[in-house]
Order: sequence, then C-alpha cells, then structure tokens
Amino acid sequence: MKLKRVDIITTRLQAAFSPTYLEVNDESDQHVGHAGHQGGSRHFAVVIAAPCFEDMSRVEAHRKIYALFEDMMPHDIHALKISVIVS
Repeated sequence: MKLKRVDIITTRLQAAFSPTYLEVNDESDQHVGHAGHQGGSRHFAVVIAAPCFEDMSRVEAHRKIYALFEDMMPHDIHALKISVIVS
C-alpha cells in the first residue's frame, strides 16, 4: 500500500527530530486553481516543536526541515509552510 504524503512527512519529521509536538496538515483544498494544485502537487502545513530547535535560528530549523523533503519537491510537495515552536 502506498503511504499518503501526510504520513511520509510525519514519519520523516518524527525520525529526524523526535518532536514533542507535531501537526501535519494537507491544505491543498485552500489552493484550488493554483498552478501547483493543478499538477497534482500538494500544499502542506507543519507545526513542530522539538528540543533540538532551541539552539537554532528559525532559518536553520527551516533548512533542516526542507532538506528532509528535497526528493518530494516540487512534484509531491508544492508548498510547505513551517511553524517551529520553541518552548
């Protein structure tokens, strides 16, 4: 069975960062008519909290997260909105 993209994103983020909080949402329906949506790519939003982000700048944290999905962009993931929570 083929994993859903939300499941792939969730699994990779959990394995890489051991988050204390993680929310992954497919927001593609909010982008109907957008070029990326028409080609089958999807828009996702991630909210993540993990101790490893406490010593990183926001840019560094985003770069580490984006690096996990280089193989999926731009065909499976058109857009990835990231919110890093630092506790």
